[in-house]
Amino acid sequence: MAGECSSAIFNIFTMPIPSRLFAKNRNNLASQLPPKSIAVFTANEPMPRNGDEFYPFRQQSDFFYLTGIDAENAFLLIAPDYPDECFREVLFIEPYDEVKATWQGEMLDATQAMEISGVKTVKGSDAFYSVLNDMAFSGYGDTIFLNSFEYPKYECAVETIQQRFVKKIKALYPMHNFGRTAPILNALRMVKSDDEIAIIQHACDITAMAFRRCLETVKPDMFEYQVQAEIEYIFKRNNATGHAYAPIIAGGKNACCLHYSKNQSKLNDGDLLLFDIGCEYQNYSSDLSRTIPINGKFSPRQKECYNIVLDVMKEITQLYRPGHCINEINQAARKAMGENSKYLIHGVSHHIGLDVHDSIDKFKPFEPGMILTCEPGIYICEEGIGIRIENDLLITEGEPINLFAGLPTEIEEIEAAMQR
Repeated sequence: MAGECSSAIFNIFTMPIPSRLFAKNRNNLASQLPPKSIAVFTANEPMPRNGDEFYPFRQQSDFFYLTGIDAENAFLLIAPDYPDECFREVLFIEPYDEVKATWQGEMLDATQAMEISGVKTVKGSDAFYSVLNDMAFSGYGDTIFLNSFEYPKYECAVETIQQRFVKKIKALYPMHNFGRTAPILNALRMVKSDDEIAIIQHACDITAMAFRRCLETVKPDMFEYQVQAEIEYIFKRNNATGHAYAPIIAGGKNACCLHYSKNQSKLNDGDLLLFDIGCEYQNYSSDLSRTIPINGKFSPRQKECYNIVLDVMKEITQLYRPGHCINEINQAARKAMGENSKYLIHGVSHHIGLDVHDSIDKFKPFEPGMILTCEPGIYICEEGIGIRIENDLLITEGEPINLFAGLPTEIEEIEAAMQR
């Protein structure tokens, strides 16, 4: 069952992700392609920062999901019906460049790419278009499936390499039929394999350690960025690749800004501090929210508001079972909030995985192996009170499994931990 992790994957935290994960993902995609189809993918490119600097490279999630390759200038081609079995899966990587290797470090070779991805045929990326051309006109590639990030609430003015790639392929083969891999991959990525569940659990464990450190160190007159530094110390010490998203360390009224990320303000005695943090480990995300009193003791009004949110969380957690869906969770949360629902200004659940917002299908019934957040909140701007509590829940055949189990959540637990 998807929720059971075998001992064979315990070494996943000191070794590369096993290639079986990526091979299984490719097979699942290939099984849903119509006859005489080709699916093509391009890796991400470095994103410019300023001057001659780039942001740290992060692979496009679908490409990583299918290959495990964390490098630029790469392509993947999947052609399930192609007569030559050696070319039903082809991975293309950047040819070795001695100058680049000298300046930027060791480059991936064909043997390494094969071991990581499980793809048996690996070629240089300079051969991609010639191989694709042969397949497209062979009679076994009538439809070309193209990949692009599809998320209904996301807009970006920057044209991605995937969007440029789509335009180029359509220009090269204007008489072909085209399909979209996004609907297939979005659905596949919702249900996590045992390997993925183990990685996400480890990401949650690291994030939980960071929060516990904050319980021990937060005090009045610190700054939000100092709290962030404590979190990043734990992330890096435990080999996380960084944040899964911009961390929210919001004291007092800052917590009423849902995506507050300046993290520059002083923490005032008597205020609450809202955390929304999550490390990324081997490209997989975790997502945690907690709210604590900066001085270690909740006021009576803070307790009242906190318990409203906590009671709602406990109630709606019971709905994280097969057959329910995110839309039902949102409706149940607002009903449970009663007259306080006007202070709940966001949805309370989303899928997580390679992206912190892995899918937004609000009507897809839950299945074992899905991992979703449960994050009710209350935001009373006029009182400077913002409270959010969030767990990551694994759907099973029965009760959901809280991947942050044991982390202080009750008022008494939080206060006791802070007093220590």
